[in-house]
Amino acid sequence: MTIIIVLLCIILLIVLISAFKVNTFISFLIVSILAGIWLGIPINKVSSSVEKGMGDVLGSLAVILTVGAMMGKLVAQSGAAQKIASSMMQLCGEKYIQWGVVATGFLIGIPLFYGIGFVLMVPLIFSIVYKYKLPVIYIGLPMLAALSVTHGFLPPHPSPSALAIQFNANMGLTLLYGLIVAIPAIVIGGPIFSRALKGIPSKPLTAFVSADLPEAELPGAFNSFFTALLPVLLLIGATVFTLSPDQDPALVHFFAFVGSPTIVMLIALVVATFSLGVFQGKKLVDIMNIYIEAIKDVAMILLIIGGSGALKQVLVDSGVNGQIATLLKDMDMQPLFLGWLIAAIIRFCVGSATVAGLTTAGIILPLMVSAHVDPNLMVLAVGAGSLMFSHVNDAGFWMFKEYFNLSMIDTFKSWAAMESIVGVVGLAGVLLLNQFI
Repeated sequence: MTIIIVLLCIILLIVLISAFKVNTFISFLIVSILAGIWLGIPINKVSSSVEKGMGDVLGSLAVILTVGAMMGKLVAQSGAAQKIASSMMQLCGEKYIQWGVVATGFLIGIPLFYGIGFVLMVPLIFSIVYKYKLPVIYIGLPMLAALSVTHGFLPPHPSPSALAIQFNANMGLTLLYGLIVAIPAIVIGGPIFSRALKGIPSKPLTAFVSADLPEAELPGAFNSFFTALLPVLLLIGATVFTLSPDQDPALVHFFAFVGSPTIVMLIALVVATFSLGVFQGKKLVDIMNIYIEAIKDVAMILLIIGGSGALKQVLVDSGVNGQIATLLKDMDMQPLFLGWLIAAIIRFCVGSATVAGLTTAGIILPLMVSAHVDPNLMVLAVGAGSLMFSHVNDAGFWMFKEYFNLSMIDTFKSWAAMESIVGVVGLAGVLLLNQFI
């Protein structure tokens, strides 16, 4: 009966979000409270479980997401992202321009949230299409595949960062493994798959093409690349150092401190404030206004993540997690595949990769612990599953359709198919890595 109640709660969450269009955060709160009551938690302790779950998740993640949003906004508005894109185009030339946009999308997708990266990169895609007379889907889909994969696989993006914290994974190792898995997923789902889509008709709307900043107003190429990639460099550098044998304990503790996600993002933001702001002639008060606007971009994401933490805590406090783990063990299914499958099913029903990943975390965590699964690989398996089956209940589906002016059928053939391809390739990469780690 306990398992049935949990399944009903998950179904109720899906119905509230997808069928009745109830705000995701409110849906999480309603379902969390009902789940606590139905699962036998004393009624006077249900609210405490909800509050604890929200606090535990947001206490670790709020700084990463808010500071990351601030930095992403500054990278976009300073012209650094535009400089990165133009530099990649000059480097690759027309013959390899498709690979250039993939690399650009990958580099820009690491520090930027998906929505910001999408809106920022679409004008670049359209300008390349008009200049070189190339099929728009052939050029645009690979770049967006790169943005989508970084969003689903790589910290410091919301879902993989939250999953890493909930699974007690190492953020730096998750990023390193994520890079290994992400590259083939992007190549297969982007440049290779898009070759079959050259015949899809598309007339991108010129209304969405924004004017570029003048070259004289852009920051330098090194400044743009270095600042945008600084969080990645710090995370990888600190992780590699702390894993090296025979190190001075004091230095190990120092790099462990510097390599913690909160400190990494704060250092990167301070550097960006000067390198892309003050040193480019911007007033500090204007930079702070950019940061205020950035907070609005992630406010709902933070609430959704907090709501998912509430549901997870209710499951933990009710003791149902252990029962679910026992039931799933009896299914004799590889835990990494099971995590991927659960996330994929929830993504299909709800439409949000973040919600799919975070909801899966509370279900798969007990099995992951009892089966001694590498938590870094579980982050990636769930992240890959959360990218599957994008369709009409996914905002990204409609952004792609409207910006590229496609029919519904062609959007399914291109965007929806690409999302599922990167999800499947991501799972294959995780399972392969699991054989060697």
